[in-house]
Amino acid sequence: MEAALILLSVALVVVAGVIVWVVLRRDDAASREIDQQIEQLVSAQERAQENLSGQLKMLNDQQSATAAATAKALQESSERLTKSMNDRLEQVQDRMGQSLQKSSKETAESVTKLTERLSVIDQAQQNITKLSTEVVGLQHILDDKQARGAFGEVQLEAIVEDALPATAYEFQSVLSNGKRADCLIKLPNPPGSVIVDAKFPLTAYRNMLGADDDAARAAYAKQLGEDVKKHVRDISERYIIPGETADSALMFLPSEAVYAELHAHHPAIVDASYKARVYIVSPTTMMATLTTVRAVLRDVEMRKQAGVIQAEVGTMLTDVGRLSDRVANLRKHFDQANRDIDQIETSATKVQNRGTRIHELDLGETGQEVLPPSAPDPTLLDE
Repeated sequence: MEAALILLSVALVVVAGVIVWVVLRRDDAASREIDQQIEQLVSAQERAQENLSGQLKMLNDQQSATAAATAKALQESSERLTKSMNDRLEQVQDRMGQSLQKSSKETAESVTKLTERLSVIDQAQQNITKLSTEVVGLQHILDDKQARGAFGEVQLEAIVEDALPATAYEFQSVLSNGKRADCLIKLPNPPGSVIVDAKFPLTAYRNMLGADDDAARAAYAKQLGEDVKKHVRDISERYIIPGETADSALMFLPSEAVYAELHAHHPAIVDASYKARVYIVSPTTMMATLTTVRAVLRDVEMRKQAGVIQAEVGTMLTDVGRLSDRVANLRKHFDQANRDIDQIETSATKVQNRGTRIHELDLGETGQEVLPPSAPDPTLLDE
């Protein structure tokens, strides 16, 4: 606004100059008129300048007031904005602090859980390594025939010890023919003690599984059948002794896989074992068999205890009869004592009556004659 007023003043000055220059070129007659007009113009210019100066002052004052108000408003707005920003920054800082604290706590928990899981994984890895070592050791054991037999005996002993009481079995028992049985299960006659022998025909079975063609597989399967037949025959000849053992025996196979192979693909071998009275059992079927044996032993024991109970009951009945006789005799003594007491009471009553009569007699103090005593009461003498 101030710049526009200045431009207007400059324009007026320029116009005045032009007018003066034009007037000077005219004649004198017109110059006075022109001078008057110029004076009027100058006066108008001065008034316009004064008005312009007043307006400029007013505008400056208004602009100053407006600027001051604007500056104050801007300052207040800036202060409010600064305060709002500070509040928001504090809120953001608080939230960030809480979030960082929560994140730190969750991270610590996650790290702890991860450490625990890593420890479990490390332990599992160690167990796997140990198990691998044990599997390799077991593989070496199963490769040796004697070690394989010892493995079967140990497994048999563990199953028998878990299923039967200690008095119902005996390991490495020597029979009358000099043969040593892996396990002898003591059962009453009949059927008698049952022999269990551990066999592990693993070589032919493993060769059969690893065969490259059907011909080799069939050959090894046949070899497996022959090995089992030989074991069945040996058990039948060595461990079935009439009058000493039961008329059957058990062949323990410590492998469910070999047992399943025999029953699935070698039914003739199983039938031959039945005919030889040698029954093939696996760890699972051995446990079921021992459960039946335990039930038989429990029944035998119950029968023994029932006989003892029956004998004790008979003895108790005899004692009860004797007690009844003694009670009857005691009752007789009580009856006799009651009769004696009745007689004593009768005698005492008579004696009391006689004493009363004697007490009431007049002894003759006035000179009267005293009567002789009367004869005794015969009923009193009888008592």
